[in-house]
Amino acid sequence: MTRLFNDPADFADEMVDGFVAANRSRVRRVHGGVARSTTSPDGTVALVIGGGSGHYPAFGGLVGHGLAAGAAMGNLFASPSAQQVTAVATASEHGGGVLLSYGNYAGDVLNFDAASRALTAAGIDVRTVRVTDDVASAPADRAHERRGIAGDLCVFKVAGAAAERGDDLDSVAAIARRANDRTRSFGVAFSGCSLPGADEPLFIVPEGRMAIGMGIHGERGIGEADVPSASGLADLLVERLLGELPVGVTASGARVVPILNGLGSVKYEELFVVYSAVERLLADAGAVVVEPEVGELVTSFDMAGVSLTLFWLDEELEALWAAPADAPAYRKGGAVASEPVPDEVREADQAVPVTAGTEESQVSAARVATAIAAVRTTVDEHVDELGRIDAVAGDGDHGIGMQRGSTAADAAAQDAAARGAGAGSVLAIAGDAWSDKAGGTSGAIWGAALEALGRVIGDESRPSAATVAEAVHAAVEAVLAFGAVPGDKTMVDALVPFDEVLTARVAAGDGLVAAWSAASSAATTAADATADLLPRMGRARTHGEDAVGTPDAGAISFALITAAVLATLHEK
Repeated sequence: MTRLFNDPADFADEMVDGFVAANRSRVRRVHGGVARSTTSPDGTVALVIGGGSGHYPAFGGLVGHGLAAGAAMGNLFASPSAQQVTAVATASEHGGGVLLSYGNYAGDVLNFDAASRALTAAGIDVRTVRVTDDVASAPADRAHERRGIAGDLCVFKVAGAAAERGDDLDSVAAIARRANDRTRSFGVAFSGCSLPGADEPLFIVPEGRMAIGMGIHGERGIGEADVPSASGLADLLVERLLGELPVGVTASGARVVPILNGLGSVKYEELFVVYSAVERLLADAGAVVVEPEVGELVTSFDMAGVSLTLFWLDEELEALWAAPADAPAYRKGGAVASEPVPDEVREADQAVPVTAGTEESQVSAARVATAIAAVRTTVDEHVDELGRIDAVAGDGDHGIGMQRGSTAADAAAQDAAARGAGAGSVLAIAGDAWSDKAGGTSGAIWGAALEALGRVIGDESRPSAATVAEAVHAAVEAVLAFGAVPGDKTMVDALVPFDEVLTARVAAGDGLVAAWSAASSAATTAADATADLLPRMGRARTHGEDAVGTPDAGAISFALITAAVLATLHEK
């Protein structure tokens, strides 16, 4: 369990503060994560990496010369928001364009892709390479669906080295893609991990057993077996990875980097015992081991687990792997001369500007802020239950993610309303804060939904029931753009019935309270009915059978939120 924390909700921010304080010669704090505190030549490609916190030294620990230019750092096990990624990339780029690289997870894909569009619109050239090394997460014929685990390091290291030697953006991206194509990882877990403040781990492995094929967010594995000896574990890991070599690679005579990675609670001494057997098995297969790594490189908080990565080299990749690097958690080669960035670069972010609304819209803005405060209260009251539901087949972070998002949205909404913002601006600012702090897929979805609501509501007048219904429909369209459809066992299964009933009742002449009440009832019924569905989206799809009989956490939280907003409408 995690023992040392203050307020669990502040853990990630306080962790980043401490990390930067301990490594000021290499990194500086920027909105959304960290960037190098040293200069780079104009025209250099900026490698920007990122993901949720809880995986140190990924991702902030890999920022420095020869590696990343910046890292977007989301909350615990939650992807950084699009705003965070955009801010980190903007702070890190030097005129040579930006390569975004990250593990292939739904929330990261949504938010990094949105950031890529924003950066492109701002005139910054962008390429993306997703890491897909985990062979347990999808079969070889669907390798593009695989998630990224410890193979992140291989891709980041050679891409960073290519950028450092002056390669252009397309060349750096091509090298990163080649490294990803030649990297395979496989792992096991002996116990689950626990988030700060949590009473229980995200999953439990029976005593004497191990979960095979776990992910780095506490996702359960695809199978179970008795815990073997160190040599037996090495046999399992090596055999699985030698069974799927990259195209054109034959183990005999090939040069390979083995990375034996501890997931958080396995001691280095244990890793060395396992590694001795790993290297022997690779030698028996005829492979030539080059500059191996043993230690904690991409972790999963306090999980007891081990993964093995094999990075199959060619001549250029080997040279880039061996190139100097100087980051807080990863150093290779001799000392690297560097100059600190100018003081003005370190200036703090400015407050979010607001658009003043008309007097009528400011009255509505106060009601919107009241509704968002009620949403926060409802989420706080149900956070543990939402996490428990999500843990059945997901990673158990839905409750805490919703809590982070609604808390940030509440604070931003109160501040914006107090500064005279109109109702539409309050919604948009709240959505931006929700997405920024919640991270992950749900953060991106709620951010987009609130932005769409605000866009239709506007800052000019008091919205009618018809305008509210139109705004809700716009929010639904924004959510559907993420790809889910009714029947996928997601928030959409409650959202679409809510929209349909609200629109129909308003069109029939009902007032907003009556129409919203009917729509909220429909959403609650639909959310409960998701218990019978098999998930077809997100992390839960890999354990779909486990989810049958339990409703979707996103649908349940949406239904709860509609009821909370209804209570504020009754009060008014």
